[in-house]
Amino acid sequence: MTITELEQAVTKLSEQELDRFREWFDEYYAEMWDKQIEADAKSGRLDQLLAEVDKEYNAGLSKPL
Repeated sequence: MTITELEQAVTKLSEQELDRFREWFDEYYAEMWDKQIEADAKSGRLDQLLAEVDKEYNAGLSKPL
């Protein structure tokens, strides 16, 4: 299926079907994001960034959320 075909199919969904699709897609996208972050963490791609965060936190440069 092409992107164009997918777009056309989505435009034919009822409001309820579109809501259901959106919820599914949001969950799917979040899972894909989590897998990418996990892979980046395992590969060491985030090590420098995490070191900077730790340095700023230890220097008292962070604020509670």
